[in-house]
Amino acid sequence: MHAIQMAEVGGPEVMKYVELPDPEPGPGQALVEIKAAGVNYTDVYSRSGTNHPPSLPAIPGIEAAGVVTRLGEGVTEVAVGDRVAYSSGPGSYAEVNAVPAWRLMPIPDGLTFEEGAAAMLQGMTAQYLVTDCYAIKPGDVALIHSGAGGVGRLLIQMAKLKGAEVITTVSTGEKAEIAKSCGADHVVMYTQESFSEAVKSITDGKGVRVAYDAVGATTFDESIASLGVRGYMVAYGQASGPVPPVPLATLNPKSLFLTRPTLVSYTLNRDEIKMRSGQVFEWIRSGDLKLSISQVFPLSEAPEAHRQLEGRLTTGKLLLQP
Repeated sequence: MHAIQMAEVGGPEVMKYVELPDPEPGPGQALVEIKAAGVNYTDVYSRSGTNHPPSLPAIPGIEAAGVVTRLGEGVTEVAVGDRVAYSSGPGSYAEVNAVPAWRLMPIPDGLTFEEGAAAMLQGMTAQYLVTDCYAIKPGDVALIHSGAGGVGRLLIQMAKLKGAEVITTVSTGEKAEIAKSCGADHVVMYTQESFSEAVKSITDGKGVRVAYDAVGATTFDESIASLGVRGYMVAYGQASGPVPPVPLATLNPKSLFLTRPTLVSYTLNRDEIKMRSGQVFEWIRSGDLKLSISQVFPLSEAPEAHRQLEGRLTTGKLLLQP
């Protein structure tokens, strides 16, 4: 098979397009012929060594959709020929991957492989953020960063489905229009004004109930300042770099809640994955949730996909196609 492999951590250039032996499905695994693989910021963290550097050499990527071609010993969750999608299955930047069968979810009829791959990691992330990490209620005011990005677009739509008033931040006028099209009530261009001051103005000084922040170092302090009393700071990513250690006293003046969640902790078993992906797929099928696939790169162009993602040159989801 062809795959992207990295022998060291570093910039996008460490990812090489190579030919490797096909993997063999072990006990409890299924072999998936990949039709589309998702590109996510967690891939960037792994490639650069920011978070939990992989054992090298390694094939990046943890999300894809495809067809089951072989089964390992003891697999009962899927059958050969099934159309499936998954997240948290390392080695997805490849033509073939051996994946724990309990993580494989059926792609509903009417959805494409591209939609299946685009819905899993970002879709389930947005789903757990608004339903479990902080369960949005009608009337809540939510601050969502990067409203034109892959997760940001989905978060806005899901928060609106839950009855929230949404304030979002973007960097350009073009991205502002995208965020508005997803349902954002207020769009703040952080390149032109302080978003925490804008939040105070919009909320008459009360602040927001929850801030969903995947940007990290450059937005953390202002996100904290944007919260109201007993507000929730949900720091689920660090696109601009990790947040320095936070003194506990930071939370004291307004009795704030702070969490640094990951999708893995909210998809601990097959039932959880089935519930979360099932709701996402149903929202897509009903038209309540609209995916945005901004670009599909050939697998060999994975380095360019990373460059564009890190350079914030994209909106919506990036995919690789073997």
